[in-house]
Amino acid sequence: MEAPLSPRESGKFIAENSKDVFIDEEGVKRVAEMLYEKRDSEEFTAKGWKNMNPLAPSWNTDDAINWVFVVDTMNFSFWPDKEDQQCTVTYKDKTYTGYMTLCAAITRAMDEGIPITHASYFANMTLDDLKHVLRSDNDIPMPMIEERHRVLTEAGKVLLQYDGSFLKFMSRGHNSAEKMVKLIVDSLPSYRDEATFQGKKVSFHKRAQILVADFWGIMEARGEACIPDLNFLTMFADYRIPQALVYLKALGYSDELMKALKEGVILPSGDCREVEIRGCSIWCVERIKMALWDLTEQREGRRLEDINSAIIDFFLWPYAKEHHMEMAHIPIHHTRSIYY
Repeated sequence: MEAPLSPRESGKFIAENSKDVFIDEEGVKRVAEMLYEKRDSEEFTAKGWKNMNPLAPSWNTDDAINWVFVVDTMNFSFWPDKEDQQCTVTYKDKTYTGYMTLCAAITRAMDEGIPITHASYFANMTLDDLKHVLRSDNDIPMPMIEERHRVLTEAGKVLLQYDGSFLKFMSRGHNSAEKMVKLIVDSLPSYRDEATFQGKKVSFHKRAQILVADFWGIMEARGEACIPDLNFLTMFADYRIPQALVYLKALGYSDELMKALKEGVILPSGDCREVEIRGCSIWCVERIKMALWDLTEQREGRRLEDINSAIIDFFLWPYAKEHHMEMAHIPIHHTRSIYY
């Protein structure tokens, strides 16, 4: 069976053949300038990971490492069918929506004594067990609860082959981001995020890549990280970053695509428009990264290669959340999928 193009190769191929999504090089340069001004800020360090994951357990515990695995395995499809019908989870007097409901629910379960980070538990938990762990404040359940149960128990059974330790599992990647992504995709079917575009098999591997990035983030915070090829990772192709890139005028949509998104058309997983949005987003962030490296080389005589695509993603995702009101006029594409 033909292996798919890597996410980076896929992004380039899709961008070169896209009909409804395009990259604006002037916008790319403007975003690079914006990031250049923030190049020495905390947002571009491992602390940025902790800022994105404030509900994670203390990063110097083994529970925190398995917490990352549990959360990332179920990290997909939080958008509500109707904006006024959100699943919410309140934890320590703060109410969360979206992805943060999952983080809050997992940490809440740990506080309640539920061994949710132990593979021996989550490999065998029932659907009702998971419904209790992920229970909402209201009568609106977290979307795709059956799929979350399936992928979590499936992943738990894989982890049991490594004494239930995500750290032991990842050690098979030999401190290589490329090998870790391959290990995850080969071992865990729910992370196999691939499609066919114009006759080519392409990949995005959003959750596999973010699992490696989160693993790096928590190990870096512990002073134990050593992944020299972290630049292998691309951005994590979802629905929030494309909105931010369009808002920042680095990415653009055709009138037909924009009309469809504004009308609330649900794009099936693998639809060419969905593939173009995700692929062009990957390549757009690659272009931003290269423009940022060029800027630092021109102005400072150095290439800022420690700021990679994953760190740019870590900046753009909370940026999109923080500026959601200003960019509300830009529609987010919707696809029900276990991949993002």
